[in-house]
Amino acid sequence: MGEYLNLDDNKIEKIMNIKLNYLRGNISLEAAKMEMKASFEKVTAQEFAICEQYLQQYGITDDVLAERMDEILEIFDGILVSNKLNLPSGHPIRTYLDEVEAIRKILNQMRDLLQKKFIKNQWAELYDQLGEINIHFSRKQNQLFPALEIKGFDKPSKVMWTLENHIRDIIKKAKGYLEADQDDAFLSLQDEVIEMVEDMMVKEEEILYPTSMDLLSDEDFVEMRKGDDEIGYCLIEPPLPYGNRAGENIDISSKNELLKDLENLLQKHGMLPTASNHEVLDVSQGKLTLEQINLIFKHLQVDLSFVDENEIVKFYSDTKHRVFPRSAGVIGRKVQNCHPRESVDTVEEIIRAFRAGEQDEAEFWLEIGGRFIYIIYNAVRDEDGNFRGVLEMMQDVTRIRSLEGSQRLLSWNDKKQDARKEEENHREIKNEYGISKETVIGDLVKEYPFIKEFLFNLSPKFSKLKNPVLFKTMSSIATMEMISERGGFEVQGLIDRIVKEIDSKK
Repeated sequence: MGEYLNLDDNKIEKIMNIKLNYLRGNISLEAAKMEMKASFEKVTAQEFAICEQYLQQYGITDDVLAERMDEILEIFDGILVSNKLNLPSGHPIRTYLDEVEAIRKILNQMRDLLQKKFIKNQWAELYDQLGEINIHFSRKQNQLFPALEIKGFDKPSKVMWTLENHIRDIIKKAKGYLEADQDDAFLSLQDEVIEMVEDMMVKEEEILYPTSMDLLSDEDFVEMRKGDDEIGYCLIEPPLPYGNRAGENIDISSKNELLKDLENLLQKHGMLPTASNHEVLDVSQGKLTLEQINLIFKHLQVDLSFVDENEIVKFYSDTKHRVFPRSAGVIGRKVQNCHPRESVDTVEEIIRAFRAGEQDEAEFWLEIGGRFIYIIYNAVRDEDGNFRGVLEMMQDVTRIRSLEGSQRLLSWNDKKQDARKEEENHREIKNEYGISKETVIGDLVKEYPFIKEFLFNLSPKFSKLKNPVLFKTMSSIATMEMISERGGFEVQGLIDRIVKEIDSKK
């Protein structure tokens, strides 16, 4: 990491000594603060970050860093400075900063509500919005953290991820109190929720983002932006594209044609190998082109991920029905850094047992939002029995578990209809709750009661449904298609909003 930053080695050594003396109990917090202020007028975010990275060399574990991060930051009170980042719209760091601003607006509204009479619906609305912080965290974990790891800065992955999980847990806990009408317990938790979220926003603004700007190149951010849309955004509209320089008009089709012509010319004169998507390759049982191999992976009704013998993520299948979202940022990452630290022990135990030859497979199953997910890990070994990696296979087997009897007759029409329904209901697995245009709103509200209030606030055209008699009558017959037409929404657009709301309640 240090090779990407221009830092004063003597200053770094002095900072490290003060921090280590405090963490080892040699000096008090107050003494550490006084010594730090006496030694330096200011410490930059980059200097702070590289010291965090070095601490592990002195036996300070990630667990200790996560637990004592607030104390460590306290040592730098008044002298930790960060550069004000002025970035164009579309730049990934600008997007994170815009989300931080939006999150802070929610926190301010929460502070205001604490001074007023408790009204459940007002708090429910704010917590629905606060739930989108999971998207903010997910994009950091899958996009920003992998890029930083390549530069040697893995503390965000190992420490911030744990702190983010603590935030998720306390938000979930508070929402549980709210939905159970435990008003006093809910209100008593709000100061802690606000403080934890605000602390994370400060860590991001003052340390993570300035350090990211120093460590990563513009090309890194251009590549990062390509994967951001796949995960989504927190409380803001999708940002502008990022990558094309101002004033440049790039004709992509012309550029591609030029590259193809150049490639053909070089191959013609023997200056490039002739391998292409259409070259036939000898596979273990047959002959396939690279294009055919990719198409097979893309159409498998099971999600695959492969981690090699060095514990690096090398591949995942890009299917439409993925059980959990993935982005290209995971490729080339240590598999341990693709999981929250609470799960790392299990991941490492699987790899250890596979590597040692003690086990060949490990299976798990879980229920999420009415779906039954089956996951199996297989040890991958070559012909000589050497461990070469781990293959993960994951599948939503809800429908398979419900099958009974036999089906011996071919039924093309039914399969096509099922496929269309599958496509409607499975645009993304994280949004799959079996909701389609035929779903009756009463059935939906019965399973997810908070959707009723959500609809009331979604459009003025739904306000009449607040009449309990009318709602009871309509809810038993009105489908999503009917409701969307009444509210002036596209049916899929309304479904997307509802599943996003359900996601936020997890």
